[in-house]
Amino acid sequence: MILFYVLINKEVTITRTINAPRELVYKAFTDPQMMMQWWGPHGFTNQECEMDVRVNGKWKINMHSPELGFPNHWCEGIFHELNFPEKLVFSSRAFLKDDGSSGLEGMNTVTLIELNGKTKLTIHATLTKLDKGLEMAAEGMEEGWSQSLEKLNAVFSKTAIQS
Repeated sequence: MILFYVLINKEVTITRTINAPRELVYKAFTDPQMMMQWWGPHGFTNQECEMDVRVNGKWKINMHSPELGFPNHWCEGIFHELNFPEKLVFSSRAFLKDDGSSGLEGMNTVTLIELNGKTKLTIHATLTKLDKGLEMAAEGMEEGWSQSLEKLNAVFSKTAIQS
């Protein structure tokens, strides 16, 4: 079997102000129920999420967007660093295959700085593996993260309105 993949080291850094204290923003990355509310770009919903929140613990989430051709798209990764409430480092794998391999892999570092009840969130995402044919996923990485962070901020805006 010959595998084809693209050698890539694409990086994006995105900074946003999130309308919530950093402890709560940190929790949004480590609580399955919270993560299901915001993970993934617009057009995706999440119905399953599991997390073993510890260093070397695994996480996985099932993203759904039948309209976009993803009725059952699992993503997974490993927590590499957990420094509550300031920093998380986790790997991610997507486009999972029956043999357990993935078409896309990356490393993500999230830093959180308290800003008078809000949080300055910076995510630095590095794409480390990309199979041939998935180049559009790399091209859309910044937009995908931006939309996910918009959804994250909206979760807290709804909470603020309801309380």
